[in-house]
Amino acid sequence: MTTQPQIKSVQCISPAGLHKMVYKEWGDPTNPNVLVCVHGVTRVSDDFDNIAAALCDKYRVICPDVVGRGRSDWLRNPAYYVIPQYMSDMMTVLARLDVEKVDWIGTSMGGLIAMPLASLPGNPIRKLVLNDVGPALDMTSLVSIADYIGQDLRWSSYEDAETYIRAISVPFGPHTDAEWNKMARSVLRQLDDGQWTRHYDIRLASPFKDAYFNNVEASESILWQAYDAIQAPTLLIRGAQSGLLMTETAQAMTQRGPRAKLVEFEGVGHAPTLMHDDQISVIKDFLLD
Repeated sequence: MTTQPQIKSVQCISPAGLHKMVYKEWGDPTNPNVLVCVHGVTRVSDDFDNIAAALCDKYRVICPDVVGRGRSDWLRNPAYYVIPQYMSDMMTVLARLDVEKVDWIGTSMGGLIAMPLASLPGNPIRKLVLNDVGPALDMTSLVSIADYIGQDLRWSSYEDAETYIRAISVPFGPHTDAEWNKMARSVLRQLDDGQWTRHYDIRLASPFKDAYFNNVEASESILWQAYDAIQAPTLLIRGAQSGLLMTETAQAMTQRGPRAKLVEFEGVGHAPTLMHDDQISVIKDFLLD
């Protein structure tokens, strides 16, 4: 068993061709107990370094960079930056791991990938942690996110880029300078001309908008149907000041479907970063209970 992650990859397929999906693997590669951690729409696998380090003595922890982000390839056709493609890619990763059951932590988009997957007969999810996400999301926040992710932003220095990442990440709650630096470095890359930009394919903004804005009622109905079909024990983490997952939605999630256990963190919006001991311990207790 190692407390340092291994960087691995698997080849996946979309209607546009083949693409490489990179993932970080922590812990004993022969451990049958597997934990999959999937990040938010513009984030990366590095977000889970703290919780992976805390759990890799109990789990083989798998943290992918969803296609179009971080170390993974970009799709030739951006129209396939959609949940069904992400689900397909995750099943390819699980096939590579040669495991039948996994526990799953999904932050924001990572939870939106998990919900329909966990609703399917014979699905591989044993326990599910949804981090600040549900079947219904605040439309004003979604519009803001869609606008933000589609901007082609460049900075002349890393310091300027980090300042921007800090500013738009204020809802994450209080963090140390070292933590902010880590969160910024993981989602920034330096271009050949020396400028800095965000480490994802900004073309994913268009299918993101199509998925959530074309028919809001139908989208929510489909996600609620998926949520109601989930049988895995479910923990719902929510930032008490979240602008994306509304209180009424979180409460409804405790009353229907898997009847999620709800834990809220004060002073945090969207979304808890799962970097701090209080957040990690709640998830650890749930998974290992």
